[in-house]
Amino acid sequence: MKKYFSAIILLLISLTVLTGCGGKEPAKKDAYPNKPITLIVSYAAGGGTDLGARLLAPHLEKELGVPVVIVNKPGGGGWVGWSEMLKSQPDGYTLAYVNAPAVFAGYLNPSAKRKENIDNFNLIINHVYDPGIIAVRADDKRFTDMQDLIEYARKNELTATINGVGSEPHLAALQINQQLGTKLKPVQFAGNSEALVNVLGGHIDVLLVKVGEALQPAKEGQIRILAVMVPKRVSQLPDVPTFKEATGADIQYHSFRGIAGPKDIDPQIVTKLQTAFEKAMKNPEHIKKMQEMGLEIDGTKGEAYKQMLKKEEATMNSLKSLLGW
Repeated sequence: MKKYFSAIILLLISLTVLTGCGGKEPAKKDAYPNKPITLIVSYAAGGGTDLGARLLAPHLEKELGVPVVIVNKPGGGGWVGWSEMLKSQPDGYTLAYVNAPAVFAGYLNPSAKRKENIDNFNLIINHVYDPGIIAVRADDKRFTDMQDLIEYARKNELTATINGVGSEPHLAALQINQQLGTKLKPVQFAGNSEALVNVLGGHIDVLLVKVGEALQPAKEGQIRILAVMVPKRVSQLPDVPTFKEATGADIQYHSFRGIAGPKDIDPQIVTKLQTAFEKAMKNPEHIKKMQEMGLEIDGTKGEAYKQMLKKEEATMNSLKSLLGW
């Protein structure tokens, strides 16, 4: 019996020594999170993605109990930020907003020679559905409505803002040219706030952005929104016709903006993040501010979120010929 107890004591001592020699004890899964979380926005500050992220972050911090740091990493059509996220440790401490369908251009374009695709992302939850719009400067006397713009653009070149090759505004401009015989010339900007400044300054003719970026400038009388480019009119702009209503052509664009991380995040951490994001999104103050910004909360998560993006990916695949891909 003495030998038995002596063996147990020696075993306990050995375990204690081994733990001490091995440095810090690995963090337990249920301890997550225990340090700040970085949330990458792959576009410039001031755009719709950035504004939505900063509206959500304070409520997410309350749910997770740690700071959520928004970091802007514009460039490469979004892939500067997404690449950094994909290369990070899959520990749940580096996440990124994923903009679709813009994200698909970074690998469907053969010249990009990129191996990563949407299957490399751990798709956690979609935050925002943001309809596209087409607008001009408020004092631009060339156009009173969408039909005026189309007729003018059939005879004259008009510059139009886009935020990346293969982005949703870019595809919309190319489809308008293809179906309606217009001469829209896409001009790329790092972010939609920069695009707005150039339209207001008279350097660019047509603003192609989303409701979230256009609502406030429209309220302030800086721009006139001629059409929303989704199947139904949006609640924030009840008097603005859809593009199909205004022109007869069924050309649409929108943006899904959700949160993803590296592929191999522990499933328990993913579940914890999904729960925290869901609760943060449902916070009444967050809902109110999102409505004021014209941003529609979505909440599709996990496998359903992935399938939603796969459908968007297939749509872009069908339009590759317009981009010369």
